[in-house]
Amino acid sequence: MENTLINKLLPDLEFEVYQNENTKKMTFSDFKGKWLILFFYPADFTFVCPTELSEMADNYEEFKKLNAEVVSMSTDTVFVHKAWHDNSPVIKKITFPMGSDPTGNISRALGVYINEEGLALRGTFLVDPDGKIKVMEVHDNSVGRSATELLRKLQAAIYVRENHGEVCPASWKPGSATLKPGLDLVGKI
Repeated sequence: MENTLINKLLPDLEFEVYQNENTKKMTFSDFKGKWLILFFYPADFTFVCPTELSEMADNYEEFKKLNAEVVSMSTDTVFVHKAWHDNSPVIKKITFPMGSDPTGNISRALGVYINEEGLALRGTFLVDPDGKIKVMEVHDNSVGRSATELLRKLQAAIYVRENHGEVCPASWKPGSATLKPGLDLVGKI
């Protein structure tokens, strides 16, 4: 039984976002041609979530330099996102789209919905410019994620896409040696 979404197309679902004092409807196809970081979290006005979202906001310009867009997503409405944004200095610095999944349809489609709670797990999906899921990571809601590590994974995914036949070993960073399956290291260590 196949249970991974890796290399599958991200379903083109519609959702509302809160961004820069406005709300609007979007679909995942709006991000075609860009890398997309879909960043699920359980709920606004919680404890771990603002630490993650703050770190993503601090790194947002670095993601954008790599032709990537960040969309955070919870089962809260855009109105709750706005209230949180208006009332939290930490969240106020967010300028990326804050997606809303109040029905849980998007969370369910990507396997991160908690039926008993109506919330999403901490799911991270890195989607390539063709709409294919290249990285997925799901955490228990008590374990926070690292924006720096996500940035590294994006850099590795971009490198592999642009350098056909090469792969990135553990903890690879730009400028480090890569591997060519069946051959030795490529580049310098």
